[in-house]
Amino acid sequence: MQLIKDIGKFENKGLALTIGFFDGVHAGHRFLIRQIGEITEKEGLQSAILTFTPHPRLVLNEEYKPRLLNSFSEKVDLLGKLPLDYCIQLNFTHKLANYSAYEFMQEILQKKLNVKHLLIGYDHRFGKNRKEGFDDYCQYGAELGIKVSHAQSYEENGFKISSSFIRRLLISGDIKSANHYLGYPFTFKGVVVEGFKLGRKLGFPTANLRLSFEYKCVPDVGVYAVWVGVEKKTYGGMLYIGNRPTVANGEEPSIEVNIFDFEGDLYGKELTITFVEKIRNQQKFQNVELLKEQLKRDKEVVKKILEQTQN
Repeated sequence: MQLIKDIGKFENKGLALTIGFFDGVHAGHRFLIRQIGEITEKEGLQSAILTFTPHPRLVLNEEYKPRLLNSFSEKVDLLGKLPLDYCIQLNFTHKLANYSAYEFMQEILQKKLNVKHLLIGYDHRFGKNRKEGFDDYCQYGAELGIKVSHAQSYEENGFKISSSFIRRLLISGDIKSANHYLGYPFTFKGVVVEGFKLGRKLGFPTANLRLSFEYKCVPDVGVYAVWVGVEKKTYGGMLYIGNRPTVANGEEPSIEVNIFDFEGDLYGKELTITFVEKIRNQQKFQNVELLKEQLKRDKEVVKKILEQTQN
């Protein structure tokens, strides 16, 4: 797959293309891309997706704080593993936001990208205020020489699989289901920063993390079994997300990980956290000793879970 950042210099043999933000590059997206592949095979075209940076709502509403499954680079890496000829990156601007659907199809899809077949996601709309729908796209396509077709939605276990559906799973702490529908384990990266050092006093030293990508979706508060990537090595770990209600030394949620069988200085280093399973919710204990006993039990549970999984 080739990443196209400058559409002004882009040449191709004719594209079958679909449009979207593709957050997560999940099972539903892969199903959509397979449909693009079928079109290219039948019609002798090249396959492409068109995606945006930054998130369109960030441009339209500066106060919006998205919770995204991927950074852009993570998304491109995932797309690069799929049978696609091109990923086209389009900068989302206020000017672009003001295009009508017809103007977008004419100025971008027809003139700049040489799109011959546009596959519309089952729930996707584009153009100013997203007023127009599939019938309008078909009419405009007929005028512009672009065939327009509607993609099938991807359903599993009675659910339509979408990025928002997977975010809800993560936010509720259902890591196993989220990983299943993503098609890969959910991860985030974080830089180790100074913390309260309470973990050491409890016998469970932790690395406190600041997210490398500020808009990354963070799972529900609680304790998780995780794999921890430290430089080129991987360790088992127990990760906590929450505001430490037992010791009450901070209201802001923290992200901290106890890395098994690791010794060394981590400050300033970037860790990769791969989520396996949530083991319990956040709890407030009557005293620190009860918390220490629970952490010992948590570690044993996490170790058993990680022994049954392959990283």
